[in-house]
Amino acid sequence: MTEDSITGSGTGSDTQRSGSIPSVIHEGLPTQLPDIDPDETQDWIDSFDSLLDERGRERARYVMLRLLERARQTQVGVPALRSTDYINTIPPEREPWFPGDEEAERRIRAFIRWNAAVMVSSANRKGLEVGGHIATYQSSASLYEVGFNHFFRGKDHPGGGDQIYIQGHASPGVYARAFLEGRLTEEQLYRFRQEVQHGAHAGLPSYPHPRLMSDFWEFPTVSMGLTGINSIYQARFNRYLHNRGIKDTSQQNVWAFLGDGEMAEPESLGAIGVAAREELDNLTWVINCNLQQLDGPVRGNGKIIQELESTFRGAGWNVIKVVWGREWDQLLARDVDGALVNKMNSTPDGAFQTYSVESGDYIRDSFFGGDPRLRKMVEHMSDDQIRKLPRGGHDYRKVYAAFDAASKHVGQPTVILAKTIKGWTIDALEGKNATHQMKKLTQDDLKKFRDRLYLPISDRDLERSYEETGAAPFFHPGENAPEIEYMKERRDALGGSVPRRVVRAKNLKLPGEKVYAELKQGSGKNSIATTMAVVRLLKDWMKDPEIGKRIVPIAPDEYRTFGMDAMFPSAKVYNPAGQQYESVDRNMLLSYKESAQGQMLHEGISEAGAMASATAAGSAYSTHGEHMIPFYIFYSMFGFQRTGDSIWAMADQLARGFLIGATAGRTTLTGEGLQHADGHSPLIAATNPAVVHYDPAFAYEISHIMQSGLERMYGEDAENVIFYLTVYNEPVSQPAEPEGVDVEGILKGIHHVSTADGEGPRVQLLASGVGFPWVKDAARILAEEWGVQADTWSVTSWNELARDASAAEEWNLLHPGEQARTAYVADKLADVEGPVVAVSDYMRAVPLQIARWVPGDYRVLGADGFGFADTRPAARRFFHIDAQSVVVQALQALADAGQIEREKVEKAFAQYRIDDPTAVAGVKQEGGDA
Repeated sequence: MTEDSITGSGTGSDTQRSGSIPSVIHEGLPTQLPDIDPDETQDWIDSFDSLLDERGRERARYVMLRLLERARQTQVGVPALRSTDYINTIPPEREPWFPGDEEAERRIRAFIRWNAAVMVSSANRKGLEVGGHIATYQSSASLYEVGFNHFFRGKDHPGGGDQIYIQGHASPGVYARAFLEGRLTEEQLYRFRQEVQHGAHAGLPSYPHPRLMSDFWEFPTVSMGLTGINSIYQARFNRYLHNRGIKDTSQQNVWAFLGDGEMAEPESLGAIGVAAREELDNLTWVINCNLQQLDGPVRGNGKIIQELESTFRGAGWNVIKVVWGREWDQLLARDVDGALVNKMNSTPDGAFQTYSVESGDYIRDSFFGGDPRLRKMVEHMSDDQIRKLPRGGHDYRKVYAAFDAASKHVGQPTVILAKTIKGWTIDALEGKNATHQMKKLTQDDLKKFRDRLYLPISDRDLERSYEETGAAPFFHPGENAPEIEYMKERRDALGGSVPRRVVRAKNLKLPGEKVYAELKQGSGKNSIATTMAVVRLLKDWMKDPEIGKRIVPIAPDEYRTFGMDAMFPSAKVYNPAGQQYESVDRNMLLSYKESAQGQMLHEGISEAGAMASATAAGSAYSTHGEHMIPFYIFYSMFGFQRTGDSIWAMADQLARGFLIGATAGRTTLTGEGLQHADGHSPLIAATNPAVVHYDPAFAYEISHIMQSGLERMYGEDAENVIFYLTVYNEPVSQPAEPEGVDVEGILKGIHHVSTADGEGPRVQLLASGVGFPWVKDAARILAEEWGVQADTWSVTSWNELARDASAAEEWNLLHPGEQARTAYVADKLADVEGPVVAVSDYMRAVPLQIARWVPGDYRVLGADGFGFADTRPAARRFFHIDAQSVVVQALQALADAGQIEREKVEKAFAQYRIDDPTAVAGVKQEGGDA
């Protein structure tokens, strides 16, 4: 008896509700309809039965299809037939020959199952208890092992290797396999979820985290839902690289493992139409349908496999269902009148889950007993045989057939829906609703588990291990065991172990100083927005012979908003089908152009899809050995706020690239209103350690920041960081770069712009981004109207200043006997005169990040609260961040210090009416709309 046939998976019975009214399940969705005329209903059923008896099934099927067609014509709400019977898609006679040693592979799975479970259980021994998940891998072991032994191509495969997205909660099984392969030690398994207390890299992270285990994991997957959308755009990016002639990816496939409960996440299903539309037959999803989510059934009253089949078929995917193990084949072959299939179709998932834990006699009575044809079908079987009827996801040959069919399918992405039992082979866990929370196995549980897997571990060895370590022993049959030699031979044939992260990209030759010269010259008499300055530099980069083709412009349907439509005719929008129509604007100079070799990724209205593309492009240096430079530009409000989790995953994947938060700030796009008014994205960016945020005010600052980004991410000593720039749509005069400009200050976060040369009290005015013109004007007003001299500073990054200061304090904490370090911002402002007033187009919390390290009196103005629609002058007066508000704040700080009379503050407040937005109702603004 094999491990794949040791369990009880049952089937289920019709659920009766409201008396005799049956629950109808259409495409996985339960529908409860009252029968208002049972006699008439019976007449229709009798008529159909007569048709069936007299004319046969083919005629009955034809008439039914015509009735459905007529129902749609007359607008009766009948769903399309997008799901098939609740049986395996591939019939037994079409299953391919299995090329492996099934017994050896069964033994390997037993070893891995044991070690995976022991790893989690030992991590929860008394005094440690760091958690983990046992049940997910136990349900999906066969799914993974079919892939590892026969399909997943490694990095050394001639075709380049596949990309494998492993379900986060299944990580113990992957670690357990790596242990058998010799890639991980027993000590590391004992240190699961203990990453620092034993020293660097001595333990193992909980989930697939490339940043924490950068030579092993390739894709972070445990933020549920992101696997779906990221794998789709990874497969698409593979085609993008191929079509553009950068790399031959024709032999590379993307495999993504997901859970049926995970499919409720919007990101899981949100982009499946993209995969079908672009015919991504290099993509296979394997959905482990163990019918359970974290706390209970996924669809207790419905059928999640049927529901998912309907969804994916409707979206244009190839669907392969693996529902029943081989022991069901004989029963289905005897089902001449369809009674068994009908029972399978009408039994809800909640009943199937009950059968997975019930006895054989219960299943015989409940599932088979209601119909004499079904009862007769199993009368030759014992109760124990009925209990052990397996689900398809645990039948190695059924799974192999599905993987084989998926790998050969052309023209569509494939989804494999495999039915399993959560916690399978562990009696204490199988099918229980609380399985997800069960993290520790008793000695008795482990003894039963050992016996079920036929492992040669004695009771004494198990008990001694508990006495010595507080946990069960791991099992390894020895380096020369035939099973170990077999699994290594299979991996060698497929191109090496997976998962494995390798960096093979060759160094890039970066552009020289010439490409940055234009931005440093300023805008002369013209006014340009910083967004336009960034786009201008991007265009110059794309002309560079070395990095030009490696730039990946990405936008969610906003290229024209950001002034990038001029790139359409030359760079073109990527479309694998090319452009099969005449564009409506074909006679215009900047007409919309699509091409299979197009460089621009136009993601439609999908920031989530754009982030997935940025992640695929930004990690191409490791997944494909090719440096690609994503340049994702978006409304800043729809970046970190909407897709912050995706940006976190991008950082975890060690991806690099530029994120451009355009139309930034709370008051620069105020005509759009509240939901477009970004006053906080720098704060969210600050929470991501890999994100380097800049808020430049001048084009010459942008030139240095972008050059620094290229060098830091793609230079000799490349860093795994992401550059985030917030830029604005408001046209402002761009000065030429001053002679001797403080480049170090620009890159570290603050540099001095101007010093007042008059007499009188002095203040320091700090601003970032679009706020600099306000302090420049405030300095003029203070000097001309109040006799106060103001020095001005451009803060290019509040975030980087705060990080530098925190790093200095941490260094001092850890080096008490050495000379203390000081914060960069403290050094820059150490000798300045007067109070410091800071302002930005963000909430106060952004400049307040550096408050602790600013010497002297520090006052902050900011756009706190919700945004709204109005002119920029009105909005800035409302938030008290315009030039006049800066003036009043500066005067108040001087009055508090006793340097001027308080009456001046009161006079300025009354004169400027900074509390009254109606005072600026007549002030005009120009440019910068969306």
